[in-house]
Amino acid sequence: MSGAMRTVFLKEVLENLRDRRVILSALLFGVLFPPLIFGLMTTRLSSHAAQAQDEPLELVVSGAHHAPNLMRFLQENGVRTTPAELTPEEAMRAVRSGEREIVLLLDEAYGGKLQSGESAPVELVVDSADSQASTSAERARRLLEGYGHQLAALRLLARGISTEVIAPLDVRTLDVATPAGRSMLVLGMMTYFCLMSMLVGGFYLAIDTTAGERERGSLEPLLSLPVERGTLIGGKMLATAAFMSMSLLLTLAAFAVTIAFIPLERLGMSANFGPRVVLSMFGVMLPFVPLGAGLMTVVASFTRSYREAQSWLSVVMFLPIAPIMLAVISGTRPSAALMAIPSLSQHLLATSLMRGDAIPVQYIAISVATTLLAGAVLIALAIRLYRREAILG
Repeated sequence: MSGAMRTVFLKEVLENLRDRRVILSALLFGVLFPPLIFGLMTTRLSSHAAQAQDEPLELVVSGAHHAPNLMRFLQENGVRTTPAELTPEEAMRAVRSGEREIVLLLDEAYGGKLQSGESAPVELVVDSADSQASTSAERARRLLEGYGHQLAALRLLARGISTEVIAPLDVRTLDVATPAGRSMLVLGMMTYFCLMSMLVGGFYLAIDTTAGERERGSLEPLLSLPVERGTLIGGKMLATAAFMSMSLLLTLAAFAVTIAFIPLERLGMSANFGPRVVLSMFGVMLPFVPLGAGLMTVVASFTRSYREAQSWLSVVMFLPIAPIMLAVISGTRPSAALMAIPSLSQHLLATSLMRGDAIPVQYIAISVATTLLAGAVLIALAIRLYRREAILG
């Protein structure tokens, strides 16, 4: 780093540390809010899921007197049944309105059908659009299916037939997921917040590089100094990169503190997010800093005012985040080809670290090389744009 670039870098860092707007946005809202919101959301979801598993299932039953054996089976399996005489229309209306969570309908033909060896009609009224009731509905469905299998086995035994006739396959599930791996169902979106916080950390500095200086009228005197323009913009982008790096590290540390209070153990999960993983994630995500700084500087160089730069960058910042959202939704797994996609490769490497998976060295090499190359291209483009006379217009 040349002396002139170091001077510009220190000037921008000190000036922006005095700027209350930068501190609030980059180092407060950008760092503290994502972990706080993420922690509250995941704690609520995990607590609700654990509570739904621990609490007895509440089931409203219409026509319970038609199936005393079924009622006994449900009660033996921890279900609290509440008798209520409802027509199918009344039951559907009550579930749709939220008055009832689940309703089991049994009509008078139930007993006769069972005695004659036929399939007895059973209707379970649920609202699949109600996320809170979906777990209870699934528990009720599994219990009813279990009771049905039990009756089928008894019918076969009564006829002297082995119950293995209706179970030609003995399916056994061997779950290879570790508690840390299962936690990715909850923590998978964390890298989204980390990269967004990183970009927010350099947001205002990138705008100030061109649009802010131009709007204040200080850009022309600055460019008249006997310093090469590439050196000036390089120092400014270094300051942006420094704030982005600081924001990333603080965000990861804030997540480490937040995750310690999320009751993942109640769901059979554990968070592999100790200091070693935090530092490793910082290392694999750090190559994205030059790319982000270059991208925001390039976009800001085309704008004429601070507000216009804010509008454009608010949209452009979501472009690197889009691959992460798609990967989380589709459950994308790491591969050598995907390591060539910046932001996505950082997400895949970070989630592998949190799962405790072994990461091939070539994956890290491809991710670092392609991300730094893309960042170098954007930085070179920003320097070229800064050298134009049109930058003063």
